[in-house]
Amino acid sequence: MTQTSRTRAVIFGEVLFDCFEDRSILGGAPFNVAWNLKGLGTDPRFVGAVGDDALGRQVLQTLTRWGMCREGLQVDPGHPTGQVRVTLKGGEPSYDILSGQAYDHIDTAQALAVAPAPAGVLYHGSLALRDPVSRQALEALRERLSAPVFMDVNLRAPWWDRDTVQGWMAHAHWVKLNQDELVALSPVPDEPDPLVQARRTLERYGLSAVIVTRASEGAMVLTREGECHQRSAPPVAGLVDTVGAGDAFSAVTLTGILQGWDWETILARAADFAAKVCTLHGATTEDREFYQASRQDW
Repeated sequence: MTQTSRTRAVIFGEVLFDCFEDRSILGGAPFNVAWNLKGLGTDPRFVGAVGDDALGRQVLQTLTRWGMCREGLQVDPGHPTGQVRVTLKGGEPSYDILSGQAYDHIDTAQALAVAPAPAGVLYHGSLALRDPVSRQALEALRERLSAPVFMDVNLRAPWWDRDTVQGWMAHAHWVKLNQDELVALSPVPDEPDPLVQARRTLERYGLSAVIVTRASEGAMVLTREGECHQRSAPPVAGLVDTVGAGDAFSAVTLTGILQGWDWETILARAADFAAKVCTLHGATTEDREFYQASRQDW
């Protein structure tokens, strides 16, 4: 896969450790997306921050092993590397997200200094925008890059409010959210039909597409042109947990957007890869063959 600035994704946001009862796993939705993109054969530029601490050094060492560019990862001596306490119930995760983390304080000047302009797409979530410092950095990147924006909604209580998240959606070209997030952010939250909710969301914010993941019901995409594509969820042989499935879906969707795949192809490949990630402990793996197998299937 030939990599140029026009096919490079700039991934902005949190890198953190998901702390389970028996282990800690490197993660954060934007970081997971960047990691998966690298595994799937592209070269994303991740822009985030870690603390000047043992966990931060572990992130830097892991990036080096994986071959990811470290230039966009800032080291903040004033705040700790991000952590989230994760509890699993029936395979589904719940999160206790700590405040005052390094990813809340991504420096604007440092972010702009490493941004590869032009870029193919600018990806961000919603969690890292809870603090005005990182919010300012994203806004400056968005202006500098002038790239289409892929917003991956990740609503984590208590770190969001409806009006603010909807304001970010208005700057996006594509918005991906799960079914619960669609209801929470839709202009018609009482509407029972998710297709109507998606259409009204697309129209309200002038989006190119709304991408909705629906757990066991699969996923759907509604486009500005009025097309609706749906994909059933593939079976998961050897389910471990669903941590990172949505991030895996996003990474393949971004790959498809950058490579010009049609939406039917994107949905099929994204759903299959997300199901595959459900066989892992956590969201990612350093097993390169795990990713190579999906690339060969494409």
